[in-house]
Amino acid sequence: MISVKNLYLRYIREYYALYDVNLEIAQGESVALIGADDSGKTSLLRILNKLEKPTKGNIYINNRPIKKVNFKNDISVGYIPATPVFFEKKTVYENLKYVLSIRKLPPETVENKINEAIIEYSLEKIRDEKICNLSLNEKFILSFIRLTFRELDLLIIDNIFDKLPDVYIEIISDMIKKLRTKDTTLILATTQEKIANMFCKRKVYFKNGVIVSPEEFLQPDELPQSEEDIKSVVKN
Repeated sequence: MISVKNLYLRYIREYYALYDVNLEIAQGESVALIGADDSGKTSLLRILNKLEKPTKGNIYINNRPIKKVNFKNDISVGYIPATPVFFEKKTVYENLKYVLSIRKLPPETVENKINEAIIEYSLEKIRDEKICNLSLNEKFILSFIRLTFRELDLLIIDNIFDKLPDVYIEIISDMIKKLRTKDTTLILATTQEKIANMFCKRKVYFKNGVIVSPEEFLQPDELPQSEEDIKSVVKN
């Protein structure tokens, strides 16, 4: 389903966020990207979501260059960023209504889906609460609820787990199971091996913008200072 070919992302001349990344992910697979902060995980996820353009290389989705893939018509992608994105001054109800309305659903269908979600996820008490008044934990849960309105081909989750207490991770675990079908591909980023083991069958390790082996991942971290240093990491 997803093929990452010789992908580079350079923000400034001396610093590569991603360096010659190659990765194949099959349809329906669950893959965890494991690495410290600033190891390249989020950069890859942002390119996958077309929020960032690579410096060089390409990503193919179903054998098509990602720039030619229409996320509205060709593939259904659900993205949970590390910082929840909402209309902060609008209510829970208004935010849910917006994501349904932009799909041009009939007003009656929109109301029915919102009411079903409110009942299923016990949102009655916060239905008319402004998003800015919710806790970070509640915003993450609402981010997942928002995705339940459609079937997903691809579910991408950034490193939200460091910010969540265990009880909320359990809730999100149940929601991910509801969101996924056998054909839904899951890609998540995390700093924690235990999170990777909880959600994914395959693990890919990142260090300084490079995919490394599990053995290299466990070695002391030394930030490459130049392109030659990075080439040395890749070569080894």
